[in-house]
Amino acid sequence: MDAINADAELAQLYVCTNINAVDRSGLNDHGEVHIRIVANAALRLLRLLAEAGVTPGVVREHGMAPEDAELIVVLAACLHDVGMVIHREGHEMLSLVIAYPKARQLLAPLYEEPQLTTMVSEVLHAIIAHNWEQTCLTIEAGVVKVADALDMTQGRSRIPFEAGAVNIHSVSAQSIKEVRIERGEERPVRIVIDLSGTAGIFQVDELLQRKLKHSTLAPHVEIVARLETTTEHLSKVYKL
Repeated sequence: MDAINADAELAQLYVCTNINAVDRSGLNDHGEVHIRIVANAALRLLRLLAEAGVTPGVVREHGMAPEDAELIVVLAACLHDVGMVIHREGHEMLSLVIAYPKARQLLAPLYEEPQLTTMVSEVLHAIIAHNWEQTCLTIEAGVVKVADALDMTQGRSRIPFEAGAVNIHSVSAQSIKEVRIERGEERPVRIVIDLSGTAGIFQVDELLQRKLKHSTLAPHVEIVARLETTTEHLSKVYKL
């Protein structure tokens, strides 16, 4: 984290990412705040899964430590959207072009070969697999993918809509009050989403559930969407 926070190139990549995403394309924040939210959510998911005995890929196939899996998750979260400095379309693939040398640079003081190449490879897989339809092959990739979708609180998943530009995505995004990652009872992880209106269900169905379905986390996670108002009561549970 010290190396990431001190990296001037990475900081500017986040600035350039948001210029393309927000200023030029009218999309939501993909910069430093998004990165911090995703990294923290991914780490929380990974640790809850580890507590329940779910083994990360780098531990199972490469004989490395759980702490190495945590580092993969955090670094992949920090690099997953940097390809947007090139273009929004296909940014997952474009991110690999920038992430490969940057990951090697950041990891080189910590690892020697062959572990260095193993770590970089796992980071790259987690980056490409955050695309909603791309198959995840590791737990690490799955937590990054799902964590990316959890940055939806209070309209963060879409730029607040303006007059003449109202669409179902922006309306739905305004209906997400809070997202919490909790220890589950029947499954290791429960994601609780508090809604201010039923429109928020669209955000859960179309974004979060779709990413969860194409991740390695589906058997380990349940989603609970809850709406409590003076006139409405709704509780919807998703188990894939």
